[in-house]
Amino acid sequence: MKSIRRPSLRTISTLALVGSVALVGLSSVAGAGSRPAAKKKPAPFTVKVETPPAASLSETGSTLLYPLWNLWAPDYQSQFPKVTLSTAGTGSGTGIADAASGTVSIGSSDAYLSPTTLSSNPTLLNIPLAISYQVIMYNLPGLTAHLKLNGTILTRIYLGKITSWNDPQITALNPGVKIPSLPIVALHRADGSGDTFLFSQYLARQDGSEWGVGNYGTTVTWPAIKNQLAEQGNGGMVSGCAATPGCVAYVGVSYLTQGLGDGLGYGQLRNGNGQYVMPTAQAVALEASGYTKITPANGTISMINGRVKGGYPIINYEYAIVNTKQSSSSTAKAIRSVLEWAISPKFGNGHQYLSQVRFQPLPLKVVEQSYKQIQKIK
Repeated sequence: MKSIRRPSLRTISTLALVGSVALVGLSSVAGAGSRPAAKKKPAPFTVKVETPPAASLSETGSTLLYPLWNLWAPDYQSQFPKVTLSTAGTGSGTGIADAASGTVSIGSSDAYLSPTTLSSNPTLLNIPLAISYQVIMYNLPGLTAHLKLNGTILTRIYLGKITSWNDPQITALNPGVKIPSLPIVALHRADGSGDTFLFSQYLARQDGSEWGVGNYGTTVTWPAIKNQLAEQGNGGMVSGCAATPGCVAYVGVSYLTQGLGDGLGYGQLRNGNGQYVMPTAQAVALEASGYTKITPANGTISMINGRVKGGYPIINYEYAIVNTKQSSSSTAKAIRSVLEWAISPKFGNGHQYLSQVRFQPLPLKVVEQSYKQIQKIK
């Protein structure tokens, strides 16, 4: 019988090592084929609306935002009856000044705060609340077409260089449209106005060579021309234009329904791409999409004459102007609650409110930025 040869200790060690390597290799292959654990997506941002203490608050400013405040205020107070909230449409200039002086709890403005205002009032915030836009309206009886207009034409009207609606510069833009030979009456705001800020900025950006590149603000020095009228508030612009055949007026969109009811027409405007665009919800949303990613944390951005294809060129954030330093913690909490409610897609930024004044909701990124600003109010 043959004897069985036993492996040496060296051979056993070598086999053990090879086996270990083989096992490691197999586990590596198995690991390579398995999927890594999926990362959980962060929950979408939601606005937390604080339950406020008893407080008496006041808001004043933008006449463009005023109709929306009149929708917001009663519904907010119905939900939080310990808070009273008075509203007033006095113009954006007054809203900014009264918020800066502490005369009111919340100032409303269609215009963002200038660098000068921010540097001299470092505790002021301008908080985006919604997206709005401006329309150019006119009183031309019998005309149903939406006239094409641009910054150059409007600049020359407000400078008194174009004085009749059938001027060749206007008819050339609108071939085939029978435009009456009425004299043009240019309406502008007499009060400090965010709408003036938006309109004059559009003129400056479209035709700075004639209007002046830096000639814009809530108040501007209007050239003295033969046919012009100064009006108070958006309501005054609409009623003044309705009473004046041949007028042209810049009007916040929340007054468009009133203007149409008074028989006024409105035009297409040239955007930064050279396209003539109607002021529709879709065109405004397109334009706004081009600014969402570049909106800074403090909300200060011009949204005029952008280059988005199909975008409407005069849009803006509607702002709450608020001082971070309040007289008491209870007042601060109530103000925070009101503004949180206003920017919440579930409440104030919902379709049920914004559609009534033709506004657009804030993009979620901007909602989150506004919320962070609101938390600074103490």
